[in-house]
Amino acid sequence: MTPRPQQAARRSTVLRREAVVATVPVAVAALLAAAGPAAAGTVGRAGAGDPYFPLAGNGGYDVRHYDLTLGYDPHSRHLDGKAVVTARATQRLTRFDLDLKGLKVTGVTVDHVKAAFRRDGQELVVTPRHALCEGQEFKVTVTYSGTPKPVTDPDGSLDGWIPTDDGAFVAGEPQGAMTWYPANSHPTDKASYDFTLTVPKGYTAVANGLLRGQRTSHDRTTFRWRQSEAMAAYLATATVGKFKVEQYTTRDGLRVYNAVDPREATAAAPVLKKLPSVLAWESEVFGPYPFRAAGAIVDRAPQVGYALETQTRPVYDSAPDLGTLVHESAHQWFGDSVSLTRWQDIWLNEGFATYAEWLYTEQHGGRSAQKTFDSLYASPADSDLWAFPPGDPGSGAHIFDTPVYARGAMTLHKVRSAVGDRAFFRILRNWAAGHRDGHGTTAQFVRLCERESGKDLGHLFHTWLETAGKPSSS
Repeated sequence: MTPRPQQAARRSTVLRREAVVATVPVAVAALLAAAGPAAAGTVGRAGAGDPYFPLAGNGGYDVRHYDLTLGYDPHSRHLDGKAVVTARATQRLTRFDLDLKGLKVTGVTVDHVKAAFRRDGQELVVTPRHALCEGQEFKVTVTYSGTPKPVTDPDGSLDGWIPTDDGAFVAGEPQGAMTWYPANSHPTDKASYDFTLTVPKGYTAVANGLLRGQRTSHDRTTFRWRQSEAMAAYLATATVGKFKVEQYTTRDGLRVYNAVDPREATAAAPVLKKLPSVLAWESEVFGPYPFRAAGAIVDRAPQVGYALETQTRPVYDSAPDLGTLVHESAHQWFGDSVSLTRWQDIWLNEGFATYAEWLYTEQHGGRSAQKTFDSLYASPADSDLWAFPPGDPGSGAHIFDTPVYARGAMTLHKVRSAVGDRAFFRILRNWAAGHRDGHGTTAQFVRLCERESGKDLGHLFHTWLETAGKPSSS
């Protein structure tokens, strides 16, 4: 993600954001033999238990697939939706939650049987007619409608379904998914997606993955998209606007779909032309590109102030510069394919994508990563760069602040300096390959670095990731 307005030093420095309101997760007691509607131990938790965002996600089940059917009118800003969520129960369930905020739910079924439901803040609480057994696969169908509205994050940024003058800019990190579809919205629960998006004729609706079909009838156009590889809920998009569309296949067989607001087309064209070469370079450095589709959505959304690495097709609030393109593209490996296990480890996304910018500059005739490091290290001790350690931002309000990005990248450069280029680039590739379509933690990354280098790096990571203040130069 790129910087939010109040944080930006320069657009290509790139920052992200996050936040979610929370309540204490429901404790899971021992399973009881009784199968009553609220039997202790049979209620899915109202959150995934993330220390920063306790209400993000839900407990008791694992989503396998989302099938989202949406109709949106940019003039009235009205959304009609139907979500079919295929999941597997990870415990006996008499009740479970989905995250959904602000839209009117008109019906819920579980395996085609009408289920009871109620709203509790951002939670849609579902009580199926029959208890679900541990290991059972089930389908939840939710029909809903209304005017989706973004949420405001602790740093003041908008997140979720954000209206524009010709549609909607849809960017969900960290809590925005719940503004437009019911989800288990924590990165630990990834799933595949199908999207069927209907908009007035003349508008384009862009989602993740491959375009499966497009059909216009009775002055409305329906777009069908499929994201086959697992994806975290916050990385989904359904951006709507009047776009110029470009489609092509790279020499490597990658399907590219770019949608650009005509008002941004002139400025965006030179940068988007470099997308195939940027992805090819990143594939050499980080390993094979992890998805079958790529591209960009370039909107005009001046109220947003950032870009987001929506999976396979980053969304930009205006024409990006080259650094921003490199950054969001690098996230396809670090953040999208390899996802977070907890939000505290956000540096594994943003520090890696920022260091990708340094590497790209270094290997394309610009200043070295060492010089970039030195320039940052020259910042005085009271600079925002040293405000907190990147491995422990302290709360969701700070996970997109400067230390996570810049000092996170500096940590990687210190690792590179300590282990040498051969081991360092092997580490990057092995991290992406070993956790592809899955998740990672800081502890796992540290173990990988030590295993690949044969060095004890505990002091280095403690100093640069976990220690407050400006580290010593040694």
